[in-house]
Amino acid sequence: MTQSQFSKPLIYMLIGSAIILALSLGVRHAFGLYLVPMSHEFGWGHNVFSLAIALQNLIWGAVQPITGAFADKYGSKVVVTVGGILYAIGLLLMSVSSTGFMLNVSVGLILGLALSATSFPVLLSAVGRAAPPEKRSLAMGIASAAGSFGQFIMLPSTLLLLQNIGWSAALIVSAILIAFIVPLAWMLKAPMYVAPNSQTTSSAPALSFKQILNIAKAHKPFWFLSLGFMVCGFQVVFIGIHLPGYLIDHGFDATTGTVFLALVGLFNIFGTYGAGWLGGKFSKPKLLMGLYALRGITIIAFLALPLSTWTIYSFGVIMGLLWLSTVPLTNGIVANMFGIRYLSMLSGIVFFTHQVGSFFGGWLGGVNHDMTGNYQAVWMISIALSVLGVLVHFFVDEKAVVHE
Repeated sequence: MTQSQFSKPLIYMLIGSAIILALSLGVRHAFGLYLVPMSHEFGWGHNVFSLAIALQNLIWGAVQPITGAFADKYGSKVVVTVGGILYAIGLLLMSVSSTGFMLNVSVGLILGLALSATSFPVLLSAVGRAAPPEKRSLAMGIASAAGSFGQFIMLPSTLLLLQNIGWSAALIVSAILIAFIVPLAWMLKAPMYVAPNSQTTSSAPALSFKQILNIAKAHKPFWFLSLGFMVCGFQVVFIGIHLPGYLIDHGFDATTGTVFLALVGLFNIFGTYGAGWLGGKFSKPKLLMGLYALRGITIIAFLALPLSTWTIYSFGVIMGLLWLSTVPLTNGIVANMFGIRYLSMLSGIVFFTHQVGSFFGGWLGGVNHDMTGNYQAVWMISIALSVLGVLVHFFVDEKAVVHE
């Protein structure tokens, strides 16, 4: 593999990863559209659906290091295959969930487990292992950007399904689409990149999960990075799940919220690719500081300006550029710190903090709405967390701790 091009196995892996991410994240990105119709049909408060989504994010994050460890040991294709099967089962169960308990089992438990095997930490780690260091951030950005296209496509498609066949049948259609992840997983076969004239990492003795965790535990910049990723999780899940309901509260229809989320997905393509490209040329921690600062400014402007379709869609465009741009940069820093051999496991640990933030962003949004009839307090928390996201990355150093 030369510095100017990717190898054929890596290209196949990029294609497979992109389609899997498009399906997995595209279906998940549309979950916010189900909050209102399911809550209305069963007489739930917003907190019932919000709790299920919050549990999903917490379970997803809690098992992500374990899922990552399995991917490091047995290969990504095996883990993604199992995840695709669980994902389809979870959606089918969600389609018949008529109680909060059933929703927690299907959306919270099963889909949380499935997403840990079919989303960024496992797939970007597989791409990162197969790419040379100078192209790693770009390769992750390409996979993230192409995967983001699914978020753009699935939102209007899901809205059409909801309007024409109802929420339950829409979930069955989504389950059929998700089933394609299983054959696509077998495209994840590119070998680990080994620099010319260097010894393979596989010749070194394997470290246990506990040993790797101890190395990470002793490295403070790793935990500052993790804290920053928690901010990301809170903000994207709160906005992704609750903004459609927020707009309905202010007199807009479901189409407006769908267009907003579709714009987020569309411009997320450019944001994640651009972040991956910039991450190969500039300091990743400084880029992350800029991203979190821009998020805070954008949220303040959205709340301060009169609410209109123009401000809503502008907010979608800008937030889309900033939405998952943190992912290739954060994963790239982890790879630089610790190398690529245990990348899925270590990325999973960082991602757990992201999902802790996601839990509170999803859950507190519902609680705040049911208690006050608005989302004002959670918007203020999101702004304060942007400041935290800027500050913690002052202490993130991406220098290598474990050499590849």
